[in-house]
Amino acid sequence: MAAETRITAVLGPTNTGKTHYAIDRMLAHRTGVIGLPLRLLAREVYDRIVAARGPSVVALVTGEERIVGARAKYWVCTVEAMPTDIGCDFLAIDEVQLCADPERGHVFTDRLLHARGLSETLFLGSDTMRGTIAALVPKVQFMKHERFSTLSYAGSKKLSRMPARSAIVGFSVENVYAIAELIRRQKGGAAVVMGALSPRTRNAQVEMYQNGDVDYLVATDAIGMGLNLDINHVAFSATAKFDGWRMRDLFPHELAQIAGRAGRHTAPGTFGVTGEARPLAEEVIDAIENHRFRPIERINWRASNLEFGGVDRLIASLEVTPIEERLTRGREADDLKALKALADLPHIRDRLRHPRDLRLLWDVCRIPDFQGISAHEHANLLQRIFGFLQDGHVPDDWLQAQIRRIDKTQGDIDTLSKRLAYIRTWTYVAQRSGWVQDESHWRGETRAVEDRLSDALHSALTQRFVDRRTSVLLRRLKQKESLVAEVNDKGEVTVEGEFVGRLEGFRFHQDGTASPDQAKTLKQAAYEALKPEFHLRADRFYNAPDTELDFTEQGGLMWGNSAVGKLVKGADAMKPQVEAFVDEEAGFDVGEKVRRRLQHFIDRKVATLFEPLLNLQRDETLTGLARGFAFRLVEALGVLPREGVADEVKALDQDMRGSLRKHGVRFGQYTIFQPLLLKPAPTRLRLVLWSLHEGLDEFPESPPPGLVTVPNIPDVPKGYYSLSGYHPAGSRAIRIDMLERLADILRNMDSRAGFEANPDMLSITGMTLEQFADLMAGLGYKGEQGEREKVRSEPVAKPVEEGASANPITEEEAALQTVTEMEVFYTFTWAPKPRAPRGDRAPRGERRDGKPGGDRRDGKPRGDRPKGAKGKPGGKGKRDDQGGRNFESRPPKRDRIDPDNPFAAALMGLKDKI
Repeated sequence: MAAETRITAVLGPTNTGKTHYAIDRMLAHRTGVIGLPLRLLAREVYDRIVAARGPSVVALVTGEERIVGARAKYWVCTVEAMPTDIGCDFLAIDEVQLCADPERGHVFTDRLLHARGLSETLFLGSDTMRGTIAALVPKVQFMKHERFSTLSYAGSKKLSRMPARSAIVGFSVENVYAIAELIRRQKGGAAVVMGALSPRTRNAQVEMYQNGDVDYLVATDAIGMGLNLDINHVAFSATAKFDGWRMRDLFPHELAQIAGRAGRHTAPGTFGVTGEARPLAEEVIDAIENHRFRPIERINWRASNLEFGGVDRLIASLEVTPIEERLTRGREADDLKALKALADLPHIRDRLRHPRDLRLLWDVCRIPDFQGISAHEHANLLQRIFGFLQDGHVPDDWLQAQIRRIDKTQGDIDTLSKRLAYIRTWTYVAQRSGWVQDESHWRGETRAVEDRLSDALHSALTQRFVDRRTSVLLRRLKQKESLVAEVNDKGEVTVEGEFVGRLEGFRFHQDGTASPDQAKTLKQAAYEALKPEFHLRADRFYNAPDTELDFTEQGGLMWGNSAVGKLVKGADAMKPQVEAFVDEEAGFDVGEKVRRRLQHFIDRKVATLFEPLLNLQRDETLTGLARGFAFRLVEALGVLPREGVADEVKALDQDMRGSLRKHGVRFGQYTIFQPLLLKPAPTRLRLVLWSLHEGLDEFPESPPPGLVTVPNIPDVPKGYYSLSGYHPAGSRAIRIDMLERLADILRNMDSRAGFEANPDMLSITGMTLEQFADLMAGLGYKGEQGEREKVRSEPVAKPVEEGASANPITEEEAALQTVTEMEVFYTFTWAPKPRAPRGDRAPRGERRDGKPGGDRRDGKPRGDRPKGAKGKPGGKGKRDDQGGRNFESRPPKRDRIDPDNPFAAALMGLKDKI
């Protein structure tokens, strides 16, 4: 390079502005190149220069990335990738103390000895390199930068007591993940920074930390290499690391390089230890605080003048021992290991016919083992690529297949990290000139895949190690800012835009994904923000119409889809009380307002649906036995099986019955009831009130509306069928009003001589003949099955046309066409099952002569007899006892329910017993 170049070593501890100084010096020249230790740091410096001068004059060159502006004058590179022969006016090497690194040191040493700018050269790094640089670089000048802020030791701190804006350092991926997980649980989350991350992922994580989404950073020693972050405290979770060969303690200058990230510009910083890390020794603390370390006296070196006359001569030139005493051969690098492995393969040696073949092989061997696979697998990959390149270039279809296997954004953190490592291999290949046919396409393709994987990894890291809700809410609470809560139409509660749970009615259900450590903070923040919402919601609820409220068949009280309370047992069945579901944090006023509104709702619901029954209860004109019977009917919620009150009914004279009929009471053969109370809405409420008053643990549901019969399940609570408006008979229970219509028809039948079921009976019940026989048996009738020839109407004979034969078919053919069709029928007679006698009294419902009981001389079953125009049994359009049109006069739909009807499953969970 130029002999007149000015060489300056700018040395000093961290936070002295060395990199900033180098950038300013480079931009003062017409052209320049700067070599940086990390791809991450190179990207950071590139972005700073682009912001200052624009992208057209800046180039970024790393092993896996190459962005060159149209008029590139300033080259920002990793040290390994920096061009040294382009004749730039300015050249700088950052973190020059890495000359002592056992793995990469020889590259930094080569740049220290040979890389020069035409006008100015800068070496930036630790003051420990002063003696070595002075000995190896003639005419070098030294410039010392002092640290802008103080750095002091803060001792040991638990993670739970770690101050905000802290970086916790670990030296393995597992350790970093474990710390980040613990901080997420205790502090709301942490950003993660490791050298293996892509620049895009690292920048996204750092941005999350820098903008305050999280207050903690968990990182490897990668943060020690010039990354500028707003860190107040650095805590070491360990003071030893595996350096590729063995576990060893970190040197004081290595600890200082990392600890120096604390305190930016003039702000003081602290460092210390945490977790299981032992407290630092006094001499180490003193060295770090005062920036005094043992000088680096030997640096790693490898020959740069390589011989390509043969593979053995190339290996020998790479293993030359240095003459200078300050230079030493470092560990055998990965590229030399790969070269030796491939040189041992006969078919590879056979292909090395020219020095250019050997140069190509050496270039291939310098592909880093990004994938971290075994040496043998890495060598196999390299020989495959070498074979392709000797034939021209890497085939597009083969390269596309390799990339396609990697281009998947699903998976956990480890899976995505591996895919990112794999794509770096093909990014490196695409960046090499002449290795692929369409360089622009493959560079764009590999970059796009890396970007997608980087975004997916950032998302996975954030999802696993950051609880945005807790971190945001903690920060707001600490700053004592008012929190803004929003509740969407699904009840999802967000505080400051973060989902924290659901508000169902007036109860907040916290998100269950929060850890126990986070739950308290989330709950505090949520209730603080929800206080205004509770009062606004209570006002809306109090003024809401009854149409927005409802009760469930288990006694719950609903506002829309939200449970806001439940019914509790009151003084009597028709006066239930309510219990409001309101969180204590909402306040007494909110709870009382909700309770009053619910009580108003259920009181009005009872008054509306049970109006006929309440009118009966309030009628002061009812006296004596009629009043007592009305009390019994009210107590039974409007439905009384006649069998249980037969004596009371018999004692009522016609005037008493008439006064009760004015309130819609119908004295049926089987049930005393008010027809209006058999409608679905009163029936549903009646079952809830009855179940509540009886103290049932589970309330039986009302049958689906419109069904004439339902399964008769023996294990349902006693009284359920009557209150549901059904009467059990056989294997089914029939609706009470339909049963009374059937009883009206049966009353006209000769039950002693026997009668057959007619279509009207089957139509009323919606049953088949066999099902009807079972129902009749349940009502006390005996059915005898018979079979007979079905009567068929004869067709009218057509006149025989003139000239036509009177008998077109023979007698034999006519006999073959005549088939006798049989039909099944049942004959029913009154035959109730005998009951246990009480003394010498005949069983209820049966006279001493064995005929059907009742107060009628014809022996027909007792009950109110609907009358037509002339007092005869009514049919269609018949009138009820009050002269109005009977609501059951309309022919019912057929009941198509079989024993597998889902209604049976709803009855107390007894599906298995149907």
